[in-house]
Amino acid sequence: MRDNPRPAGQASWRAAAAPPVNSLDARLIGRLRSFDVYWHTTRFRIDLRWPRVMGIVNVTPDSFSDGGLHADASRACRHAERLVADGADVLDIGAESTRPGAPEVPVEEEWSRLEAVLREAVKLGVPVSVDTWKPAVMQRALDLGADIINDVHALSTPGAEAVVAAHPDCGVCLMHMRGVPADMQQHTAYGDVVSDVRGYLADRLAAVQQAGVGADRIVLDPGIGFGKTVEQNFALLRRQQELADLGRPLLLGWSRKSSLGAVTGRPVHERLAASVAAAVAAACQGAHLLRVHDVGATVDALRVWQAAGLLSSPPVSTA
Repeated sequence: MRDNPRPAGQASWRAAAAPPVNSLDARLIGRLRSFDVYWHTTRFRIDLRWPRVMGIVNVTPDSFSDGGLHADASRACRHAERLVADGADVLDIGAESTRPGAPEVPVEEEWSRLEAVLREAVKLGVPVSVDTWKPAVMQRALDLGADIINDVHALSTPGAEAVVAAHPDCGVCLMHMRGVPADMQQHTAYGDVVSDVRGYLADRLAAVQQAGVGADRIVLDPGIGFGKTVEQNFALLRRQQELADLGRPLLLGWSRKSSLGAVTGRPVHERLAASVAAAVAAACQGAHLLRVHDVGATVDALRVWQAAGLLSSPPVSTA
């Protein structure tokens, strides 16, 4: 296992560096360094003792907030470079929209959108995640050097577990969703949404480990906006610690989601303030990774809270 390697010709990897000592209360620093929370991925061992920002690169014509803006490979590559410059610790590249109602994209079409962008992204000196649920795309992405598979179906598609388990190092994010994007908002009847999501993630975590994937390679995502109502999404935020008790780091994706529009009355492109507020709230509730569109603003907000000694990622439970 390589610990935070430095790619040739690059400055030290952004996600490996802790906030400077003088920006945090000394007692907080001591508490942060008293435990280890890492995410083991293909090329990087990501230090999660404080929240990390995952920048979204949508190589799609129809994503809910920026569909078509980066569908061209050259524009997507420039966008990825900008996100890294803005402070992204991880890049997450998706070539199939998972917005509510989105249709499935064939494997070859998804790969044709993804391949050129991924080839360039793996040169940028940060971990690269590929947002896909298809085993064939996962395999090609890993062969090309992807560090992480981010799967909205939590590796439940036949063959997906085997692809990830066969890889010696890649990281994986297991997300909760009911149904598929085309019909997921028809499946919002839960007994207790937090308990149901927790149970699903616990089952998938156990299954993926049984398939041979080490726990240190796995993070969990409750799937904000994926088969949930506005009220259910905010219940997951309020009770997020119940998910952290599963013993793995949490990845949260609130950026520009419709639930934020529901409480603010603002359209998708006017949800920057709400998105940053939700990201900080999730971090304060124990999220270790924040998947966002607006990297620079989110990084700035986290720095302010960190400088005040108000924010850290708590240790995940090992119980």
